[in-house]
Amino acid sequence: MTTALNGKLVTVFGGSGFVGRHVVQALARRGYRIRAAVRRPDLAEHLQPLGAVGQIMPVQANLRYRWSVDRAVEGADAVVNLVGILYESGKQSFDSVQAFGSRAIAEAARAAGLGAVTHVSAIGADPRSPSAYARSKAAGEAAVLETLPDSVILRPSIIFGPEDDFFNRFAAMARLSPVLPLVGGGETRFQPVYVGDVAAAVAKAVDGEARAGTVYELGGPEVKSFKECLELMLKITRRQRLLIPLPFGVAELQARILQMLPRPLLTVDQVRLLKSDNVVSAEAERDGRTLTGLGIAPSTLAAILPTYLERFRQHGQYDAHRAA
Repeated sequence: MTTALNGKLVTVFGGSGFVGRHVVQALARRGYRIRAAVRRPDLAEHLQPLGAVGQIMPVQANLRYRWSVDRAVEGADAVVNLVGILYESGKQSFDSVQAFGSRAIAEAARAAGLGAVTHVSAIGADPRSPSAYARSKAAGEAAVLETLPDSVILRPSIIFGPEDDFFNRFAAMARLSPVLPLVGGGETRFQPVYVGDVAAAVAKAVDGEARAGTVYELGGPEVKSFKECLELMLKITRRQRLLIPLPFGVAELQARILQMLPRPLLTVDQVRLLKSDNVVSAEAERDGRTLTGLGIAPSTLAAILPTYLERFRQHGQYDAHRAA
């Protein structure tokens, strides 16, 4: 239920995406007015029912055009940047979106008189990474902190939830294919974090409950290998599939072909990213730069995955009423 409006306006860049809709809802429940800055406002109308009448308003903004970013930030009391891409397409390159775009948002916020932004990055952001995605994430973080040093950076591990691009993708593959690939042997470790918990962390940062100038690492309560994630997905969807190890070299060769598709199933850059574990660091745990440090109890995979993966069972949600 939406609370009474508090009079403050938050501009959320990337508000119509998977993470965005949960962030918008979390902020709306706290009484903020929300300006969802997106490239296609006509595709963001699904956000408006998440709040009271007139509380959520989509506006057009493209990070490659600074004037549109300035216009989206004008008059805002806080700014959140959720914009990110998993693969490059046309003018949407990692550098233009995740590095240049992040700097544009921070500079626009500074010009509007704000002292900080809340910036969502990713665990694995590293200027020395072999992955262009990870390098651009690191460049975006650096640009934000250089422009507004009091900003809060949130680095989630792989995010799961109803519209995620990981569990849903492999569950869909398991419907049709008798085998599933384990890139790199399936040994890469993840710390999957629920999208609702990431949204809560963003809302706490906007509320001023996060430490200024701090990089938080957001992970769930469990660390699981790539193989263990797929095994759990298969258990929930009640399907038996063969898991085939795919060496990184072979995966890269296949990715060179698959990345030519309009919506790539796998890219070379993603294969390179999978060569490193994606978990919360010991330093972040020690310093309290985690979900728990923000006062958020992370949700488990077992509690959330069945709520949206049951549709991939042989008889959909009706399988829930059949003997296991």
